[in-house]
Amino acid sequence: MSKRPPLGASAVWKAVMEPAGHRCQCQGGLCGSQHSDTGRRCINSSAHGRLLIAPADLTLSTVAAAAVPVEELRAWCGSCHGKARNRQLAAARELERRQADEPLSLF
Repeated sequence: MSKRPPLGASAVWKAVMEPAGHRCQCQGGLCGSQHSDTGRRCINSSAHGRLLIAPADLTLSTVAAAAVPVEELRAWCGSCHGKARNRQLAAARELERRQADEPLSLF
């Protein structure tokens, strides 16, 4: 793979990828892996495959994610993105479940 930006939004691509060093920015357990043998950061880069750009908060709707400023976007490999998104969604569901009011009665 190359470091060439995709056809659309190349300015955003460069603004995120250059500071990230064209490397996945998953660190220390966001995806469930501690990345302990690689300095606590994912080793996947644009040389290993396609990288994605997404906000750190992966529970945002598509519309809300599109409005996130460039400074709050990060580079993700597909594996870390999917796993981190699943973990964040599960944590959000658990938080909603805990904050929900108990039913007044069973019947």
